Amino acid sequence: MLDADGYKYEVVNAGVSGDTTAGGLRRIDWSLEGDVRFVILELGGNDILRGQPVELLQKNLAIMIEKIQKRGAKVLLAGMEAPTNAGPEYRKEVHEAYQELARRYDVVFIPFLLKDVAGTEKFIQEDGTHPNEQGTRIMAEIVYKALRPLLFERNVGAVHSPTFVQSSC
Repeated sequence: MLDADGYKYEVVNAGVSGDTTAGGLRRIDWSLEGDVRFVILELGGNDILRGQPVELLQKNLAIMIEKIQKRGAKVLLAGMEAPTNAGPEYRKEVHEAYQELARRYDVVFIPFLLKDVAGTEKFIQEDGTHPNEQGTRIMAEIVYKALRPLLFERNVGAVHSPTFVQSSC
């Protein structure tokens, strides 16, 4: 999608499968090495599935956002939602945590990265959790729709080949 729109970015996936926000926080500094212009911060799903305290998830994400912004990169925060079996209070806390972070740090926000994918059998792998190729394509389109205005804003009149980092769950 970047290439098709004429953007020359190197995309680096700094995600580690099965990782939590604590793991993302441990590796955020090396993830920001180089000419990083944008970070898609999509962490927290594994914290949620493990029932970890929402305050810890929110604190870890806040520290990462602060580090990213201090380096001058733009943040796109991809929110997660807790499954229905997590209970209504936990679900509400998770939902509000991501919204609060987006407001506090004035970042581009995707309320639920897995919207239109989660719970749809044809977009999920046999494990019942992770998106398949079709689901991943839908997620990429959701992210790109939110990211594209940032790319345009940053690149008006300029030709760059900076790094574009993605931190993933």
